[in-house]
Amino acid sequence: MQTLAVTETVTTIVDAEQKFGLSRSESKNFFTEWYDQLPEIKAGDRASLEVLWRRYIYHRSGGHLLESTVMLLLVSPLLTITGLYDPPFLLKAKESVMIEIADSEETLQGRIDVLVLRDRIWIIVLESKKTMLSVWSALPQTLAYLMASPNGGGTHPAGNRPTFAMLTNGDDIVFVKLEGKQYGMSQVLSPLVNQGELEVAWRGLRKIAEIEI
Repeated sequence: MQTLAVTETVTTIVDAEQKFGLSRSESKNFFTEWYDQLPEIKAGDRASLEVLWRRYIYHRSGGHLLESTVMLLLVSPLLTITGLYDPPFLLKAKESVMIEIADSEETLQGRIDVLVLRDRIWIIVLESKKTMLSVWSALPQTLAYLMASPNGGGTHPAGNRPTFAMLTNGDDIVFVKLEGKQYGMSQVLSPLVNQGELEVAWRGLRKIAEIEI
């Protein structure tokens, strides 16, 4: 059995689809969680999001931001405001995962930037890139990481619960849903454009976090 790095082996969407037998759903009803019946934002959370947005814009105006800075300025505060740092959620940073490829002698190894769990069920995978890279550059490896979920997205027999991911380079945010061997994506949200886009991201995260497991 050969062990390979996810970042070196799964570099395109085609790689992910072929290695894991994935297909992109074209149904508008496949991924409604990011936009349908979203929770309302309380005044305090909206005020916190405004502070977060203005702080990000201030630092981003000085030039491109590294991945670690995007995590500090955007991802971590967003998780805080969304309540994903609090019970019943658990967070794991740089979580190592092993993904076995069906009918292959390959095993892929990688590290998830941030993993949010509830009762050992994966809720959401968060992957970030530096601002000079497209947010889509995180999609191939994220699909691979979602296949490692014990929810049933990969080869695990723990049911067939959907698993979600949030990809961001700070300027843009995209949500991804994997259920079985199908995946779907949200529209691109652009916090760099206006604060309203960040509020949609908050509401999408809250909706996903509240899904019954």
